[in-house]
Amino acid sequence: MGKVLSANLGYPRIGEKREWKKALEQFWAGKITKETFLETVKTLRLSYLKKQKELGLDLIPVGDFSLYDHVLDTAVLFGLIPDRFRTDEKEVSLETYFSIARGSKNAEASEMTKWFNTNYHYIVPEISNDTKPYLTSNRLVELFNEAKEAFGIVAKPVIVGPITVLKLAKGYDQDHFRTLLDALIPLYVQVLSELQAAGAEWVQIDEPILVKEQTEEDLALFQDTYKAIKNGVPSLNILLQTYFEAVDDYEKVVQLPVDGIGLDFVYGKEANLAAIKAFGFPKEKVLAAGVIDGRNIWKTDLSTVLHELKTLLTFTGGNDKLWVTPSSSLLHVPVTVSNETELDPVLLNALSFADEKLKEIVTLANGLNEGEAAIEAALQKNSADLQALQQSAHRNNKEVQKEISRLSDELPARPGSFKLRQQIQADTFKLPPLPTTTIGSFPQTKEVRQARRNWRKGEWSEEQYEQFIKDETAKWIQIQEDIGIDVLVHGEFERNDMVEYFGEKLAGFAFTRFGWVQSYGSRCVKPPLIFGDVSWKEAMTVKESAYAQSLTKSPVKGMLTGPVTIYNWSFVRDDISQADVFNQIALALKNEVRALEEADIRMIQVDEPALREGLPLKEEKKAGYLHDAVYSFRLATSFVNNDTQIHTHMCYSEFDEIIETIDALDTDVISIEAARSHGEIISAFEDFEYKKGIGLGVYDIHSPRIPSVDEMKSYAERALKVLDPKVVWINPDCGLKTRRPEETIPALKNMVEAAQEVRNELSNRVGK
Repeated sequence: MGKVLSANLGYPRIGEKREWKKALEQFWAGKITKETFLETVKTLRLSYLKKQKELGLDLIPVGDFSLYDHVLDTAVLFGLIPDRFRTDEKEVSLETYFSIARGSKNAEASEMTKWFNTNYHYIVPEISNDTKPYLTSNRLVELFNEAKEAFGIVAKPVIVGPITVLKLAKGYDQDHFRTLLDALIPLYVQVLSELQAAGAEWVQIDEPILVKEQTEEDLALFQDTYKAIKNGVPSLNILLQTYFEAVDDYEKVVQLPVDGIGLDFVYGKEANLAAIKAFGFPKEKVLAAGVIDGRNIWKTDLSTVLHELKTLLTFTGGNDKLWVTPSSSLLHVPVTVSNETELDPVLLNALSFADEKLKEIVTLANGLNEGEAAIEAALQKNSADLQALQQSAHRNNKEVQKEISRLSDELPARPGSFKLRQQIQADTFKLPPLPTTTIGSFPQTKEVRQARRNWRKGEWSEEQYEQFIKDETAKWIQIQEDIGIDVLVHGEFERNDMVEYFGEKLAGFAFTRFGWVQSYGSRCVKPPLIFGDVSWKEAMTVKESAYAQSLTKSPVKGMLTGPVTIYNWSFVRDDISQADVFNQIALALKNEVRALEEADIRMIQVDEPALREGLPLKEEKKAGYLHDAVYSFRLATSFVNNDTQIHTHMCYSEFDEIIETIDALDTDVISIEAARSHGEIISAFEDFEYKKGIGLGVYDIHSPRIPSVDEMKSYAERALKVLDPKVVWINPDCGLKTRRPEETIPALKNMVEAAQEVRNELSNRVGK
């Protein structure tokens, strides 16, 4: 019968204490040489392999490690390089690789967007109709050999599949899809053939696009593609891996000509399990059962999952046809709980990060292979740890639960229509056409970060730190006035992160020391843990906003993070509904909005950049999510007076499918990105008459380059072809926290100049 294997789908890149991030940024800053950088990341990469081997894992991945992004790696592997970055050299240099991701002095970076419905962002491959893919160099063979030579590991190479790569790419006409796919397939076969020659036994090909809706034509493409790949490498075992949801076309997917199928039994549990029970599973194939949550940080209920795995075993061709895996790559969770020493033990004992999840996988595989008695002690401790958290006071706040139970089904509504509010606010603020503003944060310089460290370590008093924040705020209020920005912000120098800052001040949240995850490139975030009932304790932002407003006659925006973004950018309890957590956060934020309004802050921005990120992958689930998102946003904001202007901000969003939801938020102004997508996002407003205020992100803040006046004007001018000038604002596409002052100030000067030139052109047209 063989044995059940333990397998990983992908491991975090960043290191236990973000060593990967630090090496990247030192290299980009010219502080270490290319050789030192490559040696540093190799050392890290090998340490991850060693750790997985020592944990007892049967199948360890390679190819999951990346210097920036795994989708970019795949595009570069097959020569899918944007024309503006092409050189005569076959291989893609490290400099070119990073330029595609980050931009250069002469070329804009490639677009970045979210990886399905996660908080990870990938670089979108750019392909033209006449792109001719080619194999640049087989990086996977190098990584496979590295693992074998260093530790004797016969690794499982991982690569994003050809159909997912092309479906996520942009720039080509759809009628060229098959031509491009046919050009890619032989290259995949070449990569796989070379891996087989090197000694690989299994290769994991990720096709997460399969969990989205597929047409008959799509399914036929999968059949043709994997038939061609399998014919090309008939004796190499191929695992076709899906994740983040269930597959709709289960019967056809499991019959694809591959040797194993990976299914998500966490986020696609009900549908995938029902499908297996209804239709069985091919006895000759391996089922890679993703039963450990690859995206959240709670311990698995081992007894329950062990029972589920025993059920799955009845449908496989034997123990050797079942693998225990995470539901997805562990890229989305922190590395290890072992460095967390300051958390409430009740919470700490319920946590499981990447290393702990791999231990859970090994434990479950052992339980199946050796019998439940062999893991009885682990099962008992696991059950006690989970029960202790569930019964704690943190999850039993009767006052919060009563408030949630009293909420009406009717959507909260503003006291006046947008048309009425627009006129009142125009009279109140007296702003010029195309008013300029920024999204909220200004550069978090090393001085700002050092000041925060000094304060947190107790080396600075509360008074010292508060004075420092005041000084930074005053400096940047003056800079904004000198530049000529119309609506100012206080700069958020007191905030470490737009979600963490609020979580630290609300009940129901906890924070790790080293619970970092990669968001994009070297940008890492440390999501809060929403582990209990959420409630407001005291004003969180009023002091800083009111101080900034006291320094200027221009309006200063109060800055909050919205309930859906706080939810989506946190690790969230999974014992109550998503809607209930949304609304707990919204009720807390409602108190903060009220406090800002009472302090005479008349513009309040409640950012929801992650609203679309949480959009379910299944069509039938989207309407419910969007309704709950709108409800919670309006619960937090709709009670304000008509002369209080509510702003929000969204980024990385393809707005076409949620444009009605954006309208339903009933904000006075929404700011969006337009630069990173090269203005393409404006097309969402061509078919929908959007009448509320809209701020155009004409400046891509994710790149160090300083955009020209003409470049920013072009985005504004494109937008004005479909939007009424009376509702358009001009702003960067996101906060400026990660940029340096010497990049930020000239870019904002150019932005203000661009806005003024467009104003003048509009005025001249009216004059004629």
